[in-house]
Amino acid sequence: MRSRLASVAAVVMALLTTTAMAQTKDTLTIDLQNDAATLDPHLQWNTDSYTVYRNIFDNLLTRDASGKIVPQIATEWTYDNDTTITFKIRDDVTFQDGSKLTADDVAFSINRIIDPELKSPQLSQFNQIQTAEVVDPTTVKVTTKSAYPALLAQLVKLSIVPKAYVEKVGDQEFNLNPMGSGPYKLVEWKKGIETDLEAFPEYWRGEPPFQKVVFRAVPDVSTRIADLKTGKADLIRDVPPDQAASIESDSNTQLLTGETERVGYLYINAEAGPTKDVRVRQAIAYAIDKQGIVDALLEGYGRAVNVVGAEPIFGYDPDVEGYDYDPEKAAELIKEAGAEGATLEFLTSPSYPRALVEAIQQMLSDVGLKVDISSSDQATFLKRRQGDAENAGSLAFGAWSCACQDADGIIYPLFRSGSIWAKYKNEKFDALVDEARTILDENKRKELYKQAYEILREDVPGIGLYQVFALYGAAKNLEWTPSANESMFVMDMSWKQ
Repeated sequence: MRSRLASVAAVVMALLTTTAMAQTKDTLTIDLQNDAATLDPHLQWNTDSYTVYRNIFDNLLTRDASGKIVPQIATEWTYDNDTTITFKIRDDVTFQDGSKLTADDVAFSINRIIDPELKSPQLSQFNQIQTAEVVDPTTVKVTTKSAYPALLAQLVKLSIVPKAYVEKVGDQEFNLNPMGSGPYKLVEWKKGIETDLEAFPEYWRGEPPFQKVVFRAVPDVSTRIADLKTGKADLIRDVPPDQAASIESDSNTQLLTGETERVGYLYINAEAGPTKDVRVRQAIAYAIDKQGIVDALLEGYGRAVNVVGAEPIFGYDPDVEGYDYDPEKAAELIKEAGAEGATLEFLTSPSYPRALVEAIQQMLSDVGLKVDISSSDQATFLKRRQGDAENAGSLAFGAWSCACQDADGIIYPLFRSGSIWAKYKNEKFDALVDEARTILDENKRKELYKQAYEILREDVPGIGLYQVFALYGAAKNLEWTPSANESMFVMDMSWKQ
């Protein structure tokens, strides 16, 4: 009996020791689908890049857990008039090289991202800003071209970069070796493999919760899930819905979920190839069973939408009609357009669910179209998707979020002519979204967006498929609550006590 009790005690002690070690280990490991495409926060804003660099930099503003816009580097702000806003800047923030963050860095960051020479993919979300001027070391005045109701929502995404360092090393070197004022600083970026960060001990908000953070590129979802279950990873993103139950039932893991502002959508090239014919684009809309996708592939972790928008987004209108699932009507339109057997190139990458892409491929094949899937790494995918219409494929699945909860950050960059994302032009649509971003009257803005959405319904340069419900797999002892804008801020995470 004494021997048996001793054995039991040893097992208990071992378990307690293991638990204590798990709770106090100093490295947080996160598996992502892809490597970051960039670490310069003013360039790409794709999810994998943002997930990493958001922890290296601070933003001018941020959102709290409820989604309210709150201070970060800016402590307060005042509208001087409809086109001028003055920001007060914290005076206790240092960059990771020890230099002080001042109004010069804030103004430089704003002027940098709106500089056409930088060719930022985010430009369309900031180009209503005319200039940012330094008033004094803790004051910046921002002037917009007109009244801009989405300004604060867009500035939530603006990362502050160090003016002196960027000017010293240049844009290319800054992307490879970024330096900010955030809670974590770059140790090494092993391209295609992982990005290693370490805590910045002088961070103004307090001590970061983990000494080290490792973001690993693990394209294979089964490997990510295995990493989580065996403890090689502490957090994974984009859990497939059909794997949710296995994570929930595992004693070492937990499933974290949240409704988001992100919209799963299908881009359709309206300027090149067979989809240049609006009848083909409308046929594609009729051919896709959105509710079937939500039920069968998402297992209910999503909500079908009629437009490229969802409930958390200002300007979203549920009364704008979508396209019913009608494959017979789709086949009829394809025949009418003389497009039977036409080949469509479907661009994708490991960032997007292969099963969903293949389901759409099958639905379009069933109504008489030939769909060839072209998969590449995320950086190549983005380059093609943002490039000339002739090389941008006929179709691409996307999961879009502006983290601004405003239609100005969604249908403007996706469909306004001149945007790198748009392969579509409609002057009436352009006029509506241009006006909607220059007036402060909310009711008028809603009416303009309703009209804009009606035009998109007729022209079909893209189709809203579903509102995304984010699914994360996490170690059982990780404390974290996902947000609607899907920001994986490591400062918000901790080991459970």
